[in-house]
Amino acid sequence: MTHPTPVALDALGIPPRGRPSTYPQSIQAFLGERLAGREKRALGDAFGLTNFGVNLTRLAPGAVSALRHAHSRQDELIYVLAGSPTLRTDAGSVRLAPGMCAGFKAGTGNASQLLNETGEDVLYLEIGDRSPGDEVTYPDDDLFATFVDGQWRFFHQDGTPY
Repeated sequence: MTHPTPVALDALGIPPRGRPSTYPQSIQAFLGERLAGREKRALGDAFGLTNFGVNLTRLAPGAVSALRHAHSRQDELIYVLAGSPTLRTDAGSVRLAPGMCAGFKAGTGNASQLLNETGEDVLYLEIGDRSPGDEVTYPDDDLFATFVDGQWRFFHQDGTPY
């Protein structure tokens, strides 16, 4: 007997992802505690969504959302629920506050990252589509990723796999 997909859930009741990231182990080691302070709850997955993803993400003090990155095909949007993260893009840094949002259009090359430089937790929604063939550049790191067959594959900038 299959169970029906729920239509409503308590977002904080959805268990956090078991893995801190899909980055290769060497990158996860480099990010250390900054990545360990990130907790994602895959809200979209809890409802079986396949066209786009929604995560409820918590950043502990000192944590980062990800390496600064830009998508080739995936649009992204974040909406701050609590706390004051710093948004870092090619244009510089800006402090965000609850109720603020930021959008990142695919293909612009404008790399982004959120940092929690405060002593309080940050809580935000991140929404992105799941475009096949998406590629991600990481201008500050020796990293490049492609989205193939529903999973990320990581490479060095010279094309050698991690």
